[in-house]
Amino acid sequence: MTAAVRRRPVAVADRRWAARVCAAAGLLVALVALLLAPATPASAHAVLVSSSPAASAVVPSAPAEVVLTFSEGVRKVPGKIRVIAPDGSRADRGEPSFSGAAVTVPVDPSGARGTYLVSYRVISADSHPVSGAFTYSVGAPSPPPVDTGSDNRADPVVENAVKVAKYLGYAGLLLLVGPALVLAALWPRRLPRRGPARLAWAGLGLLVLGTLADLWLQVPYTAGGGLFDVTSSGLGDVVGSAFGTAHLVRLGLLAAAAFLLRPLFAGPVGRTDGIILAIVGGAALFTWPLAGHPAASPAPAVSVVVDAVHLGSMAVWLGGLVMLAVFLLRRADERELGAILPIWSRWAALAVAALLLAGTVQGLIEVATPKALVDTTYGRLLLAKIGLFALVVGVAAYSRALVRRRIAAQRPGRMRQAIWVELAITAIVLGVSATLVQTTPARTAATDVAGTTTGYFSTTLASPVASVQVELDPAERGNNSVHLYAYTKDNRPQPVQEWKATAALPSAGIEPIEIPLLPLTDNHVTGEINLPAAGEWQLRITVRTTDIDQATVTATVPIK
Repeated sequence: MTAAVRRRPVAVADRRWAARVCAAAGLLVALVALLLAPATPASAHAVLVSSSPAASAVVPSAPAEVVLTFSEGVRKVPGKIRVIAPDGSRADRGEPSFSGAAVTVPVDPSGARGTYLVSYRVISADSHPVSGAFTYSVGAPSPPPVDTGSDNRADPVVENAVKVAKYLGYAGLLLLVGPALVLAALWPRRLPRRGPARLAWAGLGLLVLGTLADLWLQVPYTAGGGLFDVTSSGLGDVVGSAFGTAHLVRLGLLAAAAFLLRPLFAGPVGRTDGIILAIVGGAALFTWPLAGHPAASPAPAVSVVVDAVHLGSMAVWLGGLVMLAVFLLRRADERELGAILPIWSRWAALAVAALLLAGTVQGLIEVATPKALVDTTYGRLLLAKIGLFALVVGVAAYSRALVRRRIAAQRPGRMRQAIWVELAITAIVLGVSATLVQTTPARTAATDVAGTTTGYFSTTLASPVASVQVELDPAERGNNSVHLYAYTKDNRPQPVQEWKATAALPSAGIEPIEIPLLPLTDNHVTGEINLPAAGEWQLRITVRTTDIDQATVTATVPIK
């Protein structure tokens, strides 16, 4: 008997030593992945802010290159930047070059007259694809061509699968953290640990599955294509990116955690093992923000920390609620609940406070302006999340009141009902969160105006001596750029000897303001004018092509 008792502590010590060695191996894998990560600058969910030629512009001759300028640095998706000529053929020549936020696409400088289509798909620094298209014209506009290449839009099935993978990761995290925390600090010694251990292993499995699915789906998500359009080169590009590195680090940390959790599921563990497990878990939390929006925010250090705090608080709170609802409120007696529930109530209050604080800071960074909160999809999703969270906090306050009045320990059924309501609402909150992390941040979406007709006016006016194309940008109150082009009836550049232009707002009593014009070519002039008020402005343009041939045209421009 004595020898057996002596051998048992030795065997337990050996198992714990082996677990620590295996955990160290997992940490080593994570560290190697981190060291091999490419250094990437912090930037935001990129949007196209300008182009040369500009969207909808008419240029006198074919350019030798098209330059796309994004709000932040972007990475290439092979074969996804194309310039289509008016006849439907490819006008781009060779591979585009990437230099930070600028992408230069070489094109055929002897291209035909007419309208060209530029389509693009790139990857922003926060790992999300950015795609779009715009047109420009050489000489004169023509019917826009059609891009017959592969679609630059993401497959809706892939987009939804990405959200499901995110949801699985969140669910797995709380199912792992809850049992680990409760078993380490609150679990009664007399109760078996098999049920919570199985729940934790299920959570770990969901986490690994969600992480692997994230890596797989990132290939078709960024490059376009279906669920199984994954190539070895595409997977290599994903694994070699900051996104892939964060996920590989997470897998390594989960492997380390798996060996550290085994002793915890068998019985109480020592302080050292508990501290190591907490460090591994805390490090794993940072892999979520490092692979998403927070790492590319205007204040990445702050965003990454508050997002990790937000995620950890969520896992502690909701994971603890699951443990209460599924195990403790069913199995613990009144005396045990009387000791456990007050401690848990304080923990939950701290977790909720951390959630609110971290969420507020992150919301201020990602939304930036009150207008963006209601005018963008990200802002509206955030409002929905806040509303649902307010409901959860209300139910949690009711549960805390039951604990304070000592009703929860005596009548655990009422407490369990309240917890199930909390969990039902938070399941929806997790779904909103999974969608939110795939949505363009409001601070970026609110400025995404490049390549669209919003804030831009263009029209063509006929006259006896020339066809006049008028462009006004941004067609809003304040400073505006004016471009005027003259063409013959067969859409060839018409040389102009003299231009005159004025702008007036009769409804506000604003008399005609002369627009100073600077000739750029013999058929193209530009000018700057400040429009002080919104309304229907009247542009009056006079074109003189010879000593005797002259005509005046007018255009009504809505100014916001």
